[in-house]
Amino acid sequence: MRFSSVFVLASLVATSFATTVDDILNDISVISTKLNSLDDAITAFPVTGGSLAKALAIHSNAVSLGTSIDKATTDTLAVDPNPVSEADAGALIAAFEVLEPVIKHALVGIVDRRPAFTALPIGGIPALVKQDLNNLSASTIALEDALVSVTPESAVPEAVELRNRIDAAFATAIAAYA
Repeated sequence: MRFSSVFVLASLVATSFATTVDDILNDISVISTKLNSLDDAITAFPVTGGSLAKALAIHSNAVSLGTSIDKATTDTLAVDPNPVSEADAGALIAAFEVLEPVIKHALVGIVDRRPAFTALPIGGIPALVKQDLNNLSASTIALEDALVSVTPESAVPEAVELRNRIDAAFATAIAAYA
């Protein structure tokens, strides 16, 4: 009797840690909100001039976004079933595709503002931006890899193509801060 109680308890604990596709879609929604906040902060920073406070607001938004991306990665790796259905894979890829133009806009914006960051009276902001870009890129790659890993074989090419486009945009931005 005691063994069966332990088994039931272990099953309940294991089930409570499983993630659903809806959980991942919710994570992507949170990422979208934070990505838009970051993009807005970048857009609000002038291409000439600017303040340390606005530069640090960009950094703060980047850190917050990275935390959300990391949570989505953890949830994606715990999804059940794995791989997800073709319909669910399509929903995940579509949700991620909505982020692509905002990611690219933010990355182009951060490159365009490099001279303004360099001109700030306190040094080190370009290095901080480069660090944020590297961290966000690493987090994004981990999420992309997690999404590809739970995608059924038939949808992997589409997921990989999306990953490659986003990774190329990050590579361009990171190179601008090298």
